[in-house]
Amino acid sequence: MTPPLLVPMGFLALVLFYLILSSFFTVSTAQVAIITRFGKFLRVAEAGLNWKRPFFDRVAGLVSLRVNQITLTMETKTKDNVFVTIPISVQNRVRPEKVYDAYYKLADPEAQIKSYVEQVILGHVPGMTLDEVFASQSSIAAAVKQELDSDMSGFGYEIVNVLVTDIVPDAKVKSAMNDINAAQREQVAANARGEAEKILVVKKAEAEAESKALQGQGIANQRKAIIEGLQVSIEQFQKVVDGASAREVMQLVMVTQYFDTLKSIGESDRTNTLFLAHSPSAVKDVSDQIMESMLIASKANG
Repeated sequence: MTPPLLVPMGFLALVLFYLILSSFFTVSTAQVAIITRFGKFLRVAEAGLNWKRPFFDRVAGLVSLRVNQITLTMETKTKDNVFVTIPISVQNRVRPEKVYDAYYKLADPEAQIKSYVEQVILGHVPGMTLDEVFASQSSIAAAVKQELDSDMSGFGYEIVNVLVTDIVPDAKVKSAMNDINAAQREQVAANARGEAEKILVVKKAEAEAESKALQGQGIANQRKAIIEGLQVSIEQFQKVVDGASAREVMQLVMVTQYFDTLKSIGESDRTNTLFLAHSPSAVKDVSDQIMESMLIASKANG
């Protein structure tokens, strides 16, 4: 081969080598490639090493198969005219069998999903009160997911999950709700304190009543025992001394008790000064008074 032919042949070999190398391409895991021929969709290339015809075929784009999360914030009004802000997270991914639809049918999938979410929220929340919105947080998320599944499946997207992460009312409304809650809790606490005080008063009154009853019963038993003891003493005295009346014996016993009391007071270590009328008539008056009291107590017990 003459030298003039070596240069074209070498150039041709380089071109062929470049074409062969450029015909191979790789696709990363969790991705697929859109292959077109003269601008027309040809096929979907899976992850790994792939081949395409040089000059005729090209990689038009890559589509991720990973789960993508779209976060948006909705502001709307409830049935009781309270404005609330609702943060929503939509987790979605492209269906592997519908890559063509996902790539060609939607120019801006994220904007489309946000529009559907707004439509669902505006169709549910304005018909609920604020309390119902808080109570139906999970049902709102389920309604959004159901609507998105139905609408986005035709575009090749799968809605993995929808999360309503919070319900945020207006700051003034939130403050008012906290005040109402605090007032209700204070009312419950006040009722509890009142009931506790009522129970204490009732129990104290019951205890005092029971104490008075027991005290009265004790006094009655004491008087009964005294009367029975005196009765025995009178009967024994009358057996020894004939002709002594019960009243005379009773007066003698009372006087004896009177002097015994004075004696015990005088023997006490504490210094006490008592001024008592101590004439015979005074002693008789004391005896008569004690006797009369004992008879009255005896009649009351009878």
